[in-house]
Amino acid sequence: MNEEKTNTQPERPPRRPRTVHKQRSVLLYILLLFVAACLLILFSYLMQRRNNDQMLDGLNQSVSAMQSISNLQEENKTLTQENNALENEVTRLEAEAAALEAEVEALERRSQAMDWFWQIDENYVRGRYGTARDLIEAMAEAGLGKDDLATESVTDTGRFSPADRYQEIYDKLY
Repeated sequence: MNEEKTNTQPERPPRRPRTVHKQRSVLLYILLLFVAACLLILFSYLMQRRNNDQMLDGLNQSVSAMQSISNLQEENKTLTQENNALENEVTRLEAEAAALEAEVEALERRSQAMDWFWQIDENYVRGRYGTARDLIEAMAEAGLGKDDLATESVTDTGRFSPADRYQEIYDKLY
């Protein structure tokens, strides 16, 4: 009988219990889930790092922009101070220019008065009293007078100053 059984049915390899096969499937499934979870964590880490790098770049740009703004404010403050100093200098120079213009005008008046005086004196010395009087009147019409003449002697001869000589001539003619 033993022989009969063996001839009609081929021998099968011994069967593994189904539980081992199921355990392998579950382990493979768990391993796949673990790998997928690790990949997701890695992907999430890389995304977070990229976001952090972008935020740091943005913050660095903001800090750089703030430093630029601070530098511009400092430069603006310095330029404002320089501008104020220059405006003060301009005001001072304008005042000096006005004083110099007044001095030039006074010197021009003195020069014109001296021209008139020399003509009056020459005519008076030559005895042309009428011409001297006409020149005195023309000098007055030009807005010039004794106050426009030098009050100190131009020469060291001890003679009259032009203003004193003019007054002397004026007194004798009028």
